[in-house]
Amino acid sequence: MTRKKLAIIGNGMATGRLLDELIRRDGLSRFEVTVFGEEPHGCYNRILLNRVLLGGVVDDITLKPAAWYAEHGVRLKSGAAVTRLSHAAHRLWTADGQEHYFDRAVFATGSVPRLPPIEGAKMPDGRWKDGVAVYRTAADCERMRSFARSGRPAVVVGGGLLGLEAAKGLADLGMSVTLLHLFDTLMNRQVDGPGAIMLRRAIEKLGITVITSANTKAVLGAKRAEAVLLGGGARVPADLVVFASGVKPRVDLAKDSDVPTNSGILVDDRLQTVLPDLYAVGECAEHNERVYGTVQPVYEQCAVLADVLTGANPDARYHGSKVYTRLKVVGIEVASMGDIDPQLIDDEVVQVIEEKRGVYRKLIIRNDRLAGAVLVGDSSAAANLVRRFERGDPLPVNRLDLFASADRASEPTGGVVCNCHQVTEPTLLAAVRGGCRTLQDLSARTGAGTGCGSCRGQLAALLLKAGKHPATVAN
Repeated sequence: MTRKKLAIIGNGMATGRLLDELIRRDGLSRFEVTVFGEEPHGCYNRILLNRVLLGGVVDDITLKPAAWYAEHGVRLKSGAAVTRLSHAAHRLWTADGQEHYFDRAVFATGSVPRLPPIEGAKMPDGRWKDGVAVYRTAADCERMRSFARSGRPAVVVGGGLLGLEAAKGLADLGMSVTLLHLFDTLMNRQVDGPGAIMLRRAIEKLGITVITSANTKAVLGAKRAEAVLLGGGARVPADLVVFASGVKPRVDLAKDSDVPTNSGILVDDRLQTVLPDLYAVGECAEHNERVYGTVQPVYEQCAVLADVLTGANPDARYHGSKVYTRLKVVGIEVASMGDIDPQLIDDEVVQVIEEKRGVYRKLIIRNDRLAGAVLVGDSSAAANLVRRFERGDPLPVNRLDLFASADRASEPTGGVVCNCHQVTEPTLLAAVRGGCRTLQDLSARTGAGTGCGSCRGQLAALLLKAGKHPATVAN
C-alpha cells in the first residue's frame, strides 16, 4: 500500500504527543510523516523551561531528540519555518524556498507571546533592545540568561504562570526581581482572591517584589533596558525586562492560507478545518469557541485526531475538555479546576484557610457535584477532586471528607495518577513489575511525570511502596 504524505506544521508538545498516538495506531504504516519545526531541535517540554533558564541545556527537557524521528521513520525538517500553504495544490513552502507535497496537513503551530502595547521595547529596526526578552522558548531562556547578572534589578511583566516561573528563575540567578501584573490578583485565571493572597505571600517570601494593578507603559533606555515606566509616572529600575504576559494562538499561516480563523484556527469535532484534509490541534486550534492552553486538553485532542487520521476509530469525536491544572508554581503547590467562583445563586462554597501553614482550599459545589476547586499550598487532594470533577460523582455529605481523605494522597490512589498522560495506577504497577526501578525508568516506560511533573511525588510513593529507589533520579 502506498503511504499518503502527512505534513505536521510545528514541533511542540502537541506534535510530540500526536506522533505517539499515531504510532500506537500503526499510523506510520499508512502515512509518510514529515514534521516542520522552526526550532533547531526535537520537541521539548515547555513546562520545564526554567531548567534552561537556570543554566541547563535543551537536551535536559527534550521529549524527542532528533535521532528519535529517524528511528521511527519520521522526517524532521528542523529550522524550517513554513511560510505558505496551498490547499488547492496540496503543497507547502518553507522559508528556504523548498516545496513539499502533502495529502493531509495538520496545523500544530502552538501559540506566541501576547505582548502588551508598550513603547521602547524594540529598536527602530524591530529587534529587541538589549536586556529585553520574552519567556516562551528555549532560545528565549538563553537570551534571558545572557543578560542576567546577580545583584542587578530585573522586571517581569505578567503575573500568570509563565510570569511567576520567570520571576522565580531570575531570583534563583541572584537578580533583584520585581513582578508587575496588570490585574488585582496573581494567576487570576486559576485562583480566586484569597488563594491569590496566599500565593502572593509565598512569592514575596522568596524576595520577589510584587506590584499588582500595574499598567506598564514603556521600557526606558536608548539602546538597552534601564527601567520600566508605569502608569502614573513611577519608574522601576531594570537591567533585564521579561515579558510573560500570556500567549495567543498562532494563526498567521492558516489565515494567510485562507483557512478560517477566529481567536484560533476553527475546527470541528474531528479537529478538521472547513477545508478537507487540513486539521489543527493544540493551542492554535479553536473548538466550539474555545482555545485550550494546558497539556491535558491538547493530549485529548491528539488522541481523537490520531483516530480520525488512521481510521482506527472513524467515529471518534472531540467534545471539549474539562480543564484542570495541577503544578508547582515557584515551588508552591497549586491546583485549579472548573469554576473558581460561584456562578449560580444556589452554588455551595466550601473554604478552608490555614494561615499558619499558608494553605487555602476551596470547593464550588453545584447540584451535589463538584463544579470547581482551588488549592494553594497543598494540592494533595487534587487527584481525588479531579476524578470527581471529571466523572460528576455525588459528593459526601460532609464536604470536608474530600480534604481529609487526601492525607493519603502522597500514596497512589488506584485511579489516574498522571493526569497529563492519563496513566493509571494499575498501568504503573504493571510497569514496576515489568522491571522499572527508578522514576526515570517509570517515566520512560509509561510517560507518567513527563508533562507538568506534579505527579512525581505519587510516582515516588508507588516505587517506595514496591521497594524500589526513586531517589536515584533527580527531579
